[in-house]
Amino acid sequence: MCGGGFPTLIAIISMFFVGAAAGAWQSVSSTLLLTGVIVLGVVMTFLVSRLLSKTILKGIPSSFTLELPPYRKPQIGKVIVRSIFDRTLFVLGRAVAVAAPAGLIIWLMANVQMGGVSLLAHCAGFLDPFAHLIGMDGVILLAFILGFPANEIVVPIMIMAYMSAGSIMEFSSLVQLKELLVQNGWTWLTAVCTMLFCLMHWPCSTTCMTIKKETQSLRWTLVSFAVPTLFGIVICFIVATTARLLGLA
Repeated sequence: MCGGGFPTLIAIISMFFVGAAAGAWQSVSSTLLLTGVIVLGVVMTFLVSRLLSKTILKGIPSSFTLELPPYRKPQIGKVIVRSIFDRTLFVLGRAVAVAAPAGLIIWLMANVQMGGVSLLAHCAGFLDPFAHLIGMDGVILLAFILGFPANEIVVPIMIMAYMSAGSIMEFSSLVQLKELLVQNGWTWLTAVCTMLFCLMHWPCSTTCMTIKKETQSLRWTLVSFAVPTLFGIVICFIVATTARLLGLA
């Protein structure tokens, strides 16, 4: 899971699952739940890897060779410079190249209206029937789609769509945010499915670009995009359907 999804997971856990706890117990509960979610992600990674090795990757030889270079005394200045230019600026450049156009698209969708309703709301309404099957709503699913450039903007897009505002709003506390979400139909099941989908959905744009560069293959980039998305949809559908059949939601 991309690190950009952690703010979303932490916010949902704090609002819907440990909000009633007080003091130190709230922090402990939040930490344990977040750790459990991360462990679930690791377990799913191993299960999916094993499944792929038995299906589409079956018969493809795999080898891993690690050659340790001769030890040299580290040069702090050189390490810092190479880290900045080879990693930090490289990743930031990619993020800006994708996030800037995406930000413009989101702004246009939130401010351009058809029949008195924003394009953002129209798209959310179109996605709503499918999103309901996997325990979410159209706004949540649309936020994940528009959040492809950076997972950090998923929650702000939800807020923008729910409030029908043309700009990102800021809340002073998670209590206010929870009230907004509950008013728009969020339940514990919505929170759980949103967390599961956040954990297992497609990688962000920067990750996809890195996969394309490393593999030199559009095919494997698409596979890397599709596999976690498919499993995320299936897991959310199973959880949502089971909860509804048992009368828990």
